[in-house]
Amino acid sequence: MKRETLLNLGLMAALLAFPLWAYQADEPFLITLTTRAVIFAIAGVGLNFALGFGGLVSFGHAAFFGLGGYAMGILAYHAQTYTPLMEAPFLIEGTKSMPVIWLVAVVISAITALAVGALSLRTTGVYFIMITLAFAQMFYYFANSWPTYGGEDGLSIYIRNDFPGLNTMDPIQFYMICYVILALVLGFVWAAARSPFGLMLGAARQNEERVQAVGQTPYRLYLVAFTISGAITGLAGALFADLNRFVSPTMFAWNMSGEIMIFVILGGVGRVFGPVAGAALFILLEHMLGGLSEFWHVYLGAILLGVVLFARGGLYGLIAGREVAHD
Repeated sequence: MKRETLLNLGLMAALLAFPLWAYQADEPFLITLTTRAVIFAIAGVGLNFALGFGGLVSFGHAAFFGLGGYAMGILAYHAQTYTPLMEAPFLIEGTKSMPVIWLVAVVISAITALAVGALSLRTTGVYFIMITLAFAQMFYYFANSWPTYGGEDGLSIYIRNDFPGLNTMDPIQFYMICYVILALVLGFVWAAARSPFGLMLGAARQNEERVQAVGQTPYRLYLVAFTISGAITGLAGALFADLNRFVSPTMFAWNMSGEIMIFVILGGVGRVFGPVAGAALFILLEHMLGGLSEFWHVYLGAILLGVVLFARGGLYGLIAGREVAHD
């Protein structure tokens, strides 16, 4: 068994064992902290599908994260206030059902990613980075000026949404929901990376001319990857909003895009489980260093600089070696 496979299994086992220990020790805060790490990991896995496997450096994934959050917030708000989302020409009501909310968040984020990608992918390099950032900022300012759903103050949801057979207000039960979703997303990304589509996407990242020579269109490959990436990130946004029972325009902010990028870089770009390790490390540093100084990001910046300079493969490259997970 390869070293990286053992590392993957150990990481997932730790993410399962720690909150169970916290539950036994009656430490709900630690369970919530781990839940936050798992949700951020899902967002990082989403970005990594475009960045690591397609080479698409997007600085606007907060747009999809925020859309997922607002999909949850708007549907739950109309359910708790007993007001329809739309009356004419079709009656659309709110809902507190998590599976329905997830489906709506994924579909909306995927459609938006398809539209954003269709325009952004006509450029490359720094222009692509800036266009994706511009789209995220457009959503940010729109949410700020949307008084119906709180504007810059955001929108609060009184009670966490429902999942059949579970008490989602119980931290450990909500954590298990997020953990299972993370496992399913990782399984999907792992299979997609090894599918003919994933192999062709990797080939396009390395040499577009050769991919065109065999009759494939790199633009279409990138667009599909970007759409899938946005859908996964939108799902993470819905979970994050449910965790906090609150949505606000900050979910669209540029620094959220930056944090998601940090998860991927810390863990290892192109490694399926890399963003999981990166998100866990980020939350750990935030918890430990945040208690020492309000300027803890300075220490995070130093660690990130060290990773970029001396561990180009992130934590996974440093521990598991140079082999790439999707090869």
